[in-house]
Parts: sequence; structure tokens; C-alpha cells
Amino acid sequence: MTLDFFSLESLQIFIDEYGYWSVFVGIGLENTGIPLPGEALTLIGGFLAGSGELKYQWVLIGAIAGSFVGNNIGYFIGKWGGLPLLRRVAHIFRIDDQQIDDARAKFLKNAPKAVFFGRFVTFFRIFAAPLAGIVEMPFALFAACNLAGAIVWGGFTVTLPFILGRMFPLSEVLKIMTKFGVGIFGILALWVAIAFWLERRKSSDQQAT
Repeated sequence: MTLDFFSLESLQIFIDEYGYWSVFVGIGLENTGIPLPGEALTLIGGFLAGSGELKYQWVLIGAIAGSFVGNNIGYFIGKWGGLPLLRRVAHIFRIDDQQIDDARAKFLKNAPKAVFFGRFVTFFRIFAAPLAGIVEMPFALFAACNLAGAIVWGGFTVTLPFILGRMFPLSEVLKIMTKFGVGIFGILALWVAIAFWLERRKSSDQQAT
């Protein structure tokens, strides 16, 4: 949940210093595409709300608003400047423009799901919004998926540590949430693998006929 160079103590000090703004800014920057421990700050905020040090509703609003705003910024970063950068990086690995365009088309097909579910997995939370911008996902659709995902993610990520914090210390709560995150990643990976297999099988059947 946290990056190696951010200790749990430093994150707690940061929240003690900046309160609700730390949740809003932390998750906002992470959703923009900057690899910061925004989710960890949100979890700690939920935990502190459970202990009465913060107000639950303001932590929740900060998490939802930060996630939504950050993803919107990430979307426009990807839309306005992400594709040229992606092409330059891809060419280093000898990936041509046609392969990039094929990958963009496949991602665009699944972009609504990626935007909604991506924020539940650290890696995808950082890159889902910029990638949606790169593939030029319609902004209205992106905003709808983004808002729905932010509400569900924020509600879960604040409420569960709020409840668990009344039974376990913070370090234990973070371990529980980390295990849950790994489980979610496994489910999503299995889902993607099954969808890919079904698509390949469908293509094979069509070629056979």
C-alpha cells in the first residue's frame, strides 16, 4: 500500500499536519499518474476517522473528490501529450506504430471497465486515466465511469478501515487491505485471461467456418 521510501510514521505525520487535504491531494496526485501512496493516505484517513481523530464524511469526500479530479487531470495529460511519448518509448523497444494503434483499439474497447475497476489496483490506478486519454476515450463516458468508480472505491477504501480500525491497530489494517488488493488483482487478471481466451476461441471458430 505504501512505497518503500514512505514509512507508515511519515504518512501519519503528514495526515496529522494537513488533515483532509492530505487525502485529497495524495490520491489526486496518484490518480493523475504520479506514483505516490495516495491509497495509503486514504486508508489511514479512514482509520483515523474510526478512532474519532477525523470526521468520516470529510475523509470520504476528500477521497472521492481527489480520485475524481486526479483521474480527470490524468486523462487530459494522456490526451494532450501522452501518445507522442508512448510512441517514442515504444520505438525504443522496436514496437511499430501499427502495433501501438492495435493496442489502443483494444484498450479503447475495454476502457470503461479499466477506468472503473482500475483504481482498485495500484498499478492500474496510476495509468488507467492517462491511457484513457491516449486512446481518446469520449470524455463524457470517461467522466461517468470515473465518477462511479471514485464513489465505489472511495466508499470502500474509507469505510472498511473505519470499521476495522475499531478492532485492529493501523499496521494490521493496512496488511488486511493489502491482502484484499492482491485478491482483487488476481480476480481481475483471471477475468482478463478468460475474456482473452474466449475472444481467441471465437476468432478461431470464425476462421474455421
